[in-house]
Amino acid sequence: MAQKLSAADIEKALADFRDPESGHNVVQQGQARDFQVDGDRVSFTLALTTHSAPLWAETRAKAAQRVKEACPQAGEVTVHAAVHERPPVALGQVGVTAKSVIAVGSGKGGVGKSTVAASIAVGLQRAGCKVGLMDADVYGPSIPHLLGLSGQPVVNDKRITPIEADGLKVMSMGFVVPRGEAVVWRGPMLHGAITQFLRDTNWGPIDYIIIDMPPGTGDIALTLSQMLPLTGAVVVCTPQEVALLDAEKALAMFEKVNIPVLGIVENMSFFECPGCDKKYDIFGTGGAKQAASERKVSFLGEVPIQLPIRAMGDAGKAASVFEDQQAAPYFDAIVKQLAKNVADAKSSGDGPSLPQLSVLG
Repeated sequence: MAQKLSAADIEKALADFRDPESGHNVVQQGQARDFQVDGDRVSFTLALTTHSAPLWAETRAKAAQRVKEACPQAGEVTVHAAVHERPPVALGQVGVTAKSVIAVGSGKGGVGKSTVAASIAVGLQRAGCKVGLMDADVYGPSIPHLLGLSGQPVVNDKRITPIEADGLKVMSMGFVVPRGEAVVWRGPMLHGAITQFLRDTNWGPIDYIIIDMPPGTGDIALTLSQMLPLTGAVVVCTPQEVALLDAEKALAMFEKVNIPVLGIVENMSFFECPGCDKKYDIFGTGGAKQAASERKVSFLGEVPIQLPIRAMGDAGKAASVFEDQQAAPYFDAIVKQLAKNVADAKSSGDGPSLPQLSVLG
């Protein structure tokens, strides 16, 4: 006769199951609880943090599978959802209260870096994360236009209130400098602006700050790397050889300042003709994936050339790519893979550190 299932059996089955954000045991942390057994029907609650929101469904499915494997007599397994609160701590010199800070960079302009940065931030927000998007591309701030935002941030008690887009907190030089006016600043002024954006903006306790970096390997990258411990960087490039050469420089820069590369995104990967279903590799194909393999970094995914992506960005509706049946799967895949890579980096226990740089003048 098969041994009767008990709540203790279910708890034991999850004894080594780990939270995707912290890597801690979910039973010991009280995240797995309320174990119930009714014949061969099993149920329990698994509480996860908003930081790991893109991985909620997958994590709960894995927990259910773990129970089925450990308890063959279990039939239906129901996992109830709940949110586990784990507040962030203040980071670096600026004291920003975020769990993960991710820079999105490129070796050159014109590769769609800002579109990818905005899409990552929106995708994380839509999944259930608390997200801030900081436009550090002070010479060409395009985030406000992509998201259809305008106006000037309000300052209360010397704290800047970011502009919000459906709950996404956004700060950009584009809110401060009039449209069409050039920013002609030296390094120290840029450093001051970026410091203020991070230190004096009321981001609140959030899961992610996504930073849209200026193209290249200049002052702002150095400023950010020395100001706070970045969780990692995402490099955006296109498939053609000349873009990959510049992407290599961006990868080398992040490595030099001790910022882990969380992955590479290949933008403008191909064009699929809507009328004839033919695929055209306008800028080549697979270059970013090959570069990722050679540098032993993750390939986050590809984004094709699609008219809806361009049109939505021009119209200030870049967030709508997640409602487009053609475009959404590519961005969803990138966000999910990025969340996995961040979870792996955080649960490994190897937190980012502030580099000590010697900069030649």
